Amino acid sequence: MSIAEGETPGVFSSDGEAVFAAEPPLVFVVGRSRINSIVVGRIAERSGLRSLSQQPEQAMATLSTHSPAAVILDGGSDNRDCDAFLETLKTARGASGCRSPVVILLSTRNVPPFMPDDPDIIDAVVAKPILPEMLQPVLDRLLGRSV
Repeated sequence: MSIAEGETPGVFSSDGEAVFAAEPPLVFVVGRSRINSIVVGRIAERSGLRSLSQQPEQAMATLSTHSPAAVILDGGSDNRDCDAFLETLKTARGASGCRSPVVILLSTRNVPPFMPDDPDIIDAVVAKPILPEMLQPVLDRLLGRSV
C-alpha cells in the first residue's frame, strides 16, 4: 500500500508502509446530565471508541441515521430518563435481527427496581458513580474487544 499524493496517514508498519485502520466503533452516550456524558464519553474513548453524546429526545432521531456498536444510557436519579429511548432501541434491535447495539444502563443501584417490558433490552447495568475501572471492562467485554 502506498501513500497517495497529499495523504498523510498517521500509522506506519515496520517497513514504512502506511497502515489504514477502519474507523473505530461508535458509542452513543444518552442522558440528560452533560457532565456524566462527558465522563462516559472519555471512558469510551480510552477504549479506542468514538462517542456521540445526546439528550434522549435527540438520540431517537439520530439512531435512524447512525449505527452505534453500543448505547450507554444514563438513567438519571430515578433510572427513568431514557425510558422513551428504550422503546426506540427495542425497535432497532428487532429490525436488525441481532443484539446490536449493546445497551449499558448507568444506574443509581446495582439492580434497578424496574426493568423494561422486554428484560433482554439491557445487556449490563453499571452502578454509579461512573468510574473507568467499572465501565471500561464492561464496555470492552460486551463489544468483544481486548484493549
